[in-house]
Amino acid sequence: MLRIIWRRSLRYLCALLFSATGILHLLHPTLFVVAIPPGFGDPLWDVLISGYAELAGGVGLLLPWTRRIARYGLIALLLAVWPANWYMAFEAHRFIAVAPPLFWILRVPLQIPLIIAVWYLE
Repeated sequence: MLRIIWRRSLRYLCALLFSATGILHLLHPTLFVVAIPPGFGDPLWDVLISGYAELAGGVGLLLPWTRRIARYGLIALLLAVWPANWYMAFEAHRFIAVAPPLFWILRVPLQIPLIIAVWYLE
């Protein structure tokens, strides 16, 4: 019983996290454009695509018939944005106005538990 409650709570938390982040990407894309490493195409386009993907994945986690594809899609998204996290960690001095360097550095390893959490959502 506790396992079911834990997984359901984790699902709602992840759905909220990804939906909110997706909405933020879509409403304020310029905040995220600086995170796109050089050579990854049009940064604005990348931010908008990731925003829609996060929003779709977050909503998809709430619907039983879309949950599995949402999980796979979110894991793919988390892997796809990992280079941006690495870029921000290595270039943390450029983002100091937004958050301290330690924040950007810790985002890199925290991606792994987030991927694991999404994998275990049912």
